[in-house]
Amino acid sequence: MPVPAPRSVQRCFEPDVHPGIIGVVAATLPLHSGAGATREPRKGRPRPHRLARFWTAALGAEPITTEPDLVEARLRIGDDLFLDLCFPRVTAPSDAPARLHPDLAGGARPQDVVRRLLDLGAEPADIGQGDVPWTVLTDPEGNAFCVLAEHERDTGPIAALPLDSADPGRDAAFWAGITGWVPAGATALRHPSGVGPLLQLWPEPEPKRGKNRLHLDVRPDAGDGDVVDRVLRSGGTTSGAPSDHPWRVCADPSGNEFCVLSMAQGGERVRP
Repeated sequence: MPVPAPRSVQRCFEPDVHPGIIGVVAATLPLHSGAGATREPRKGRPRPHRLARFWTAALGAEPITTEPDLVEARLRIGDDLFLDLCFPRVTAPSDAPARLHPDLAGGARPQDVVRRLLDLGAEPADIGQGDVPWTVLTDPEGNAFCVLAEHERDTGPIAALPLDSADPGRDAAFWAGITGWVPAGATALRHPSGVGPLLQLWPEPEPKRGKNRLHLDVRPDAGDGDVVDRVLRSGGTTSGAPSDHPWRVCADPSGNEFCVLSMAQGGERVRP
């Protein structure tokens, strides 16, 4: 079977606020913590602009949309590769355990990266990780993320996107089939150019319950065909009938939500 062309991925943070995460290449995603647990999100009125300011500064992203209830930013990770970040306000934030989170690249001096993030408003977090070679922090809305001391080269500031899975091997094949990303380990995927973050499928610490607070968006490219049909044929599901929205809500075989964007929302295209 021919491998579909790699499509764009971006990540969306739904404030409570939670970063929306990429589909997989240059698209959109939500966050979770490496140990399968996070500190409780802060209560009160979600503040997408506050969260967006933190993450754009932390990653060096450029705002591309600023509205009262929505901020979008673009993170360039190569000449033709980018990751879009989406921070929408939500009326009913999820209190389900996080299943997706960003692992940030610490580079040669990870503690310098940690100090800079603390200066931007991050806080240290203890999620029971014990003595590990990475640092766990939370963003200003309580979303946990990690700073890695060791990671792949050429990832950009986001080294990896770990996603909980009921069957990592099965779900890695699912995500490869709908995005065109290629294996980068037993249950990890990466853009075929070898640039950008890894999507890593990890055994879930517990079955999924409730809506994910961070999710991926998949942005189809011209010539990709019907990506939603491919989702269904690969074991994923859709939520409800098609609507007037420029996206379709889907879920992978483990129930992790993501959106397939319409071509009209594609903007620039990611090319391998």
